Amino acid sequence: FGQSNPLKNMQFTDKYYLTEETTSLKKYFKFGFSVDCVVFGYHDGDMKVLLVQRGVEPYLHHWALIGDLVDIDHDLDASAQEVLFNLTGINDIFMEQFGTFGKVDRHPVGRVITTGYYSLVNESGLNPMASSWAEETQWFSLNNLPELAFDHNHILQVAIQSLKHKVRHQPVGFELLPAKFTLLELQQMYESLLQTTFDKPNFRKKILGMDLLVPLTEVQSNVSHRPAKLFKFDEQRYEKLKKEGFSFEL
Repeated sequence: FGQSNPLKNMQFTDKYYLTEETTSLKKYFKFGFSVDCVVFGYHDGDMKVLLVQRGVEPYLHHWALIGDLVDIDHDLDASAQEVLFNLTGINDIFMEQFGTFGKVDRHPVGRVITTGYYSLVNESGLNPMASSWAEETQWFSLNNLPELAFDHNHILQVAIQSLKHKVRHQPVGFELLPAKFTLLELQQMYESLLQTTFDKPNFRKKILGMDLLVPLTEVQSNVSHRPAKLFKFDEQRYEKLKKEGFSFEL
């Protein structure tokens, strides 16, 4: 038909024909990809993050986020769950992407681009156990963090800012608080998440105005002070506000 032979200058692989042009793209397939999991935990009024101590180079014995390289045939989301389980034994928790980090020199061995995931959990409900190349796991308060390997301090700070944005636009607490809680415990959780303090009457007026809580007939037990009234989340309202969003500003 007057056209040049489409097979000219093509190389055959087991799956594809590669032209000279596509062969020149090979340099772009030499990047490493990884996932880093930021697991936030809340317990006794303190926000924490779960870290692992590295048992391998680079950064041997340094504390780091829970992360590793992604196998070539694995999806990112599945890899985040797999890496978390392989290093800590934690399985099947919801994680959300919050950013991608790709500075050229962020990894001393070669070019590695990482995707960050974060999760909110009740610390007391988990029992992380170090495995694979992780020597140890430990919860660290966000107010007392060690120097982390790679650029993980920066990744963690981005995760914290993403969490603060989420708190201001979606309900948070169902994953962190016990099934029954006081308004003071809820306020302390929000203050810990946002690293600020709220006026008690204003906070209660705001949170009760959302129709997010169900008052119970029960009160605290085994406390030295006057027992406070207990509440629980309205699950349907909670899920609706997660989808619709709101503005939590005091």
